[in-house]
Amino acid sequence: MASVVEVPDLARLSDARRLELQRALEEGKILYLPRSPIPIGEEERRFLLGLKQSAAAYHKNIAYRPAQDRVTGFAEHNAGDGDRLRGVLRRYSREAVDFLASLFPSYAPAWTIDYASFRPLEEAGRDLSASKRNDRMHVDAFPTRPTRGDRILRFFTNVNPDEPRRWKTGAEVFPALAARYAGPSGLLGKAVREGAGAKARAWAAAVGLPVAAHSAYDRFMLSFHDFLKANDAYQEGAPTDEFHFPPGSSWMVFTDTVSHAVLSGRFALEQTFLIGRGSLAVPESAPIAVLEKIAGRALA
Repeated sequence: MASVVEVPDLARLSDARRLELQRALEEGKILYLPRSPIPIGEEERRFLLGLKQSAAAYHKNIAYRPAQDRVTGFAEHNAGDGDRLRGVLRRYSREAVDFLASLFPSYAPAWTIDYASFRPLEEAGRDLSASKRNDRMHVDAFPTRPTRGDRILRFFTNVNPDEPRRWKTGAEVFPALAARYAGPSGLLGKAVREGAGAKARAWAAAVGLPVAAHSAYDRFMLSFHDFLKANDAYQEGAPTDEFHFPPGSSWMVFTDTVSHAVLSGRFALEQTFLIGRGSLAVPESAPIAVLEKIAGRALA
């Protein structure tokens, strides 16, 4: 069952408590920090709250790519705002990385630092297709960045000075969801049957062409993401929990395990990590391990 575990005092965590929290996180708990370990100054906050996002439909958020030190999805209206935004997101990304490396040091040697993002738009009532709406419960998967079994860990901070960010989560986490839907839906069987298109993409990736080669695991997770969002019976009938993350708080969650929806809120920062299977405290809880047990074969 997904639930929130409050971590009020980071300074006094013993090694045993860190391991306990790590296991809880991997098994589908949300770790909630009432006071974010990454402070956002008032000047930075005012700047972020005044930004406008690109009008391009393909940009859901303003994204920062640490490896390229590059920002996308931002419409620059005032000279210098792009450089200033890159600086704010660069700092947030680096401090989030440093914090997670100190909290769970076993992750850092095998992780990939993925994108950071700033989410300036109100989530409630966004005019998006069902597959893109954040207010429908789903597990995360990346169309252009296949993980091949690495886990998706996301660290959030609510920089809205006045309003909480409202989340809804499914009371059942990935192992229960997979047991219910992976086989009967036909999605797992379809993902395992690698088609000609998938083979062509794998060949192109192997020779260095800029395409994303999706494993059977990635194909399943992408289809499962859309399946859950489109499944009205699941959206309306699944047992859920709701939590409001107040201004100035942070939280972290494996979003490939916890089915979640953002009901309302704007102005959030986020950093994504891809966590290698070998660094997990509970490797059997990883979605790829759950699916490989059901399929009876390797999926990546």
